[in-house]
Amino acid sequence: MTGCQQQATSNRHPATGIQQPASRIQQPESSIQTGFTLLEVLIAMAIMAIVLISVYRLHSQTLSMAAATRFYTQAPLLAQSKMAQLETISPNAATGDSGDFGEKYPGYGWSVLTEDVSFDALGDAAPDLKRIDLTVTLNENDYAYTIRSYRMMSE
Repeated sequence: MTGCQQQATSNRHPATGIQQPASRIQQPESSIQTGFTLLEVLIAMAIMAIVLISVYRLHSQTLSMAAATRFYTQAPLLAQSKMAQLETISPNAATGDSGDFGEKYPGYGWSVLTEDVSFDALGDAAPDLKRIDLTVTLNENDYAYTIRSYRMMSE
C-alpha cells in the first residue's frame, strides 16, 4: 500500500466503513464520555419526587384508615358494654353522664344523654319511654360513634 492509500483507510469508520472527513479529530470509542446532562438529571429527580410524594401520601392514608377501622370495630363493643351497665342503674343517674373506659382503652371516652319521649299511642306507658343517646369518642372527638336506643324505664 502506498502512503495515500493508508491515509484513506485510516479515515474510514471501523464499524460502517464510511469515509470520514480528514478534518474530523479521531477519538477511540472508549474515550467518549457517556454521562448524563444536567437536564436529564433534573427530569429524573422531578419524576422521583412526584413518585415519592405519592407513595408517602398513600402510606399516610393507609395509616389513618387503619386507625379509623380499629375505632369503628372497637367502639360498638364498648358502646354495648356501656349500655349494659346503664341498664343496671336508675334512669335518672344516667342522665348527662360521661367518663372514660379506663387504662385498658386509653383515649376512649363516653357520654350519655337520656331524654323523655312523648308518644301518644302508648297511652299510660308513654311517660316511661326514654331515649338514650350514647356516644363513644377517641382522643376527644377525633372519631365519634353514637348509638341511640329507646327503653321503657320506670322510675
